[in-house]
Amino acid sequence: MIKTKNIVLGVSGGIAAYKACDLVRRLREKGAEVFVIMTQAAQEFVTPLTFQTVSGHPVATSLFDLTQENEIGHIHLADSADLIVIAPATANILAKISHGIADDLLTTVILATVAPRLVVPAMNLHMWENPITQENVARLRKHGFSLMEPAEGSLACGYEGKGRLPEVEEIVHEIEKLFAQKNIRKIK
Repeated sequence: MIKTKNIVLGVSGGIAAYKACDLVRRLREKGAEVFVIMTQAAQEFVTPLTFQTVSGHPVATSLFDLTQENEIGHIHLADSADLIVIAPATANILAKISHGIADDLLTTVILATVAPRLVVPAMNLHMWENPITQENVARLRKHGFSLMEPAEGSLACGYEGKGRLPEVEEIVHEIEKLFAQKNIRKIK
């Protein structure tokens, strides 16, 4: 179901960003073309070169990149996606996209796309449980986003609880389920 699909992977700035490299590798093994967009904060955890190496494509990092924007890159990415996956999705990115804020390349692509969107949150347990975050999650679901729940376990901050990025295999399985649904289609 994934073979020949164009998947745009948005990586936001959480410690789980390094796991997104393995997600790219697994999706490519299944025949998908993966195009990565990194937020500025994500680049503090993993370099664009790493994602370029595992994806086989240049990594998009800036809304104002003259090389990418000569073709209106953010619209090209939005239009060419069969699916947009945000993993990890931080509390910050959840808040921005749930309110239609488009102040960087990733949030602009999300606002410009009609492709289905899968959000995979990862953050501190208290950030996840915060009522504001939960309101943002509900708002995203209301607007047609698919969301995976964070996994439970040891968190990078030292806490134990819900907030971990789900295992890469679980994310791939969720992507396969989305493509298998007959009703997966572009948003209108």
